[in-house]
Amino acid sequence: MPKQKRIKTDYPGVYYIKGTSTATGKHERIYYIYYWKEGKKIEEKAGRQIEDAMTPARANALRADRISGKSLSNADRRAVRRQQENEVVWTVSRLWEEYKANKPLTKSVATDENRFKKHILPVVGHKQLKELAPLDLDRLRINLGKTLKPQTVKHVLGLIKRLSNFGVSRRLCEGIGFKITVPKVSNLKTEDLSAEQMKKLLEAIKKNTHPHAGDMMRLALSTGMRRGELFKLAWEDIDFQRNFIRLREPKGGDDQTIPMNEFARQLLFNRPRFKDSPYVFPGRQGKELIDINHALAEIKKDAGLPKDFRALHGLRHVFASMLASSGQVDMYTLQKLLTHKSPVMTQRYAHLRDETLIRASALAGQLVNEIVQPKETEMEKSG
Repeated sequence: MPKQKRIKTDYPGVYYIKGTSTATGKHERIYYIYYWKEGKKIEEKAGRQIEDAMTPARANALRADRISGKSLSNADRRAVRRQQENEVVWTVSRLWEEYKANKPLTKSVATDENRFKKHILPVVGHKQLKELAPLDLDRLRINLGKTLKPQTVKHVLGLIKRLSNFGVSRRLCEGIGFKITVPKVSNLKTEDLSAEQMKKLLEAIKKNTHPHAGDMMRLALSTGMRRGELFKLAWEDIDFQRNFIRLREPKGGDDQTIPMNEFARQLLFNRPRFKDSPYVFPGRQGKELIDINHALAEIKKDAGLPKDFRALHGLRHVFASMLASSGQVDMYTLQKLLTHKSPVMTQRYAHLRDETLIRASALAGQLVNEIVQPKETEMEKSG
């Protein structure tokens, strides 16, 4: 096709060519502009006389906007449009899939997925985090609170917060721009077992044939280790020379070490090592264990323990209660053994230590009283 003739206008940098309107079939002018920007000549279509109501004056104004940067060139606008078309929209639902893909398959992830699908996906799954308003999460919190326990509601809202932190840290999207209000939860339940219950539990463990459950319960009782720490425990974490156990990321924090007492040492020393697995309590195919609830429930049932007693975490409480009630362990030492980040959580056991001190003080008072007021002699009694 031969090059069409360019016809100048009264405005510098504005010209037109003759064409035919695709809408009416009539002859019309098609206006173009050209200008220099950053050393580069840019030439582009401004618009059609009939279809776009373009005039030389309007074309000249458009050219001025392009030169000043008030509007993008046609090429730049097409580039932006392509970028927007290809840009990933990080909805809450899509962000969850990415978050899950970056986590190892554990029981906690499975629990989170259940919470997400049941409580979050139907309500805000289609939205982006930046679109969420405080009212959205207030409504979610209130509606969930009608049927769920405060702790469960707190976990659901906590998952949304984690997704927001994940999206921001990975530079995938904007996060939530306000503080999420969560229900207040009393998490000071302290579980304990009597001497008789302890005896029955140890007997039930001895009879149980599961390869891991009994030893995990004994280790929790003798060290205070958390469920997740037991699941992650690898042979390389056990130092038989210095008698220490390394805890991997306790409650999401930095790795820590706790002393390995003789009971725990003998238990671990006698544990069989499973082929092709680095874990002390391996799961299927030698991978990290993710669930052992059924076996623990059997032992708990055989021992006649209360239904609400948590098989592993409850024994962590028993460990702490035994030490606190002995009166021989101060709260700071107990805090370090439990790897609590602050003394607040450890204070739940303070009353046990206080009771021991009160009994000791009462005994001291009784001994002094016996010295001050000696018992009547046999002669005084007979007289």
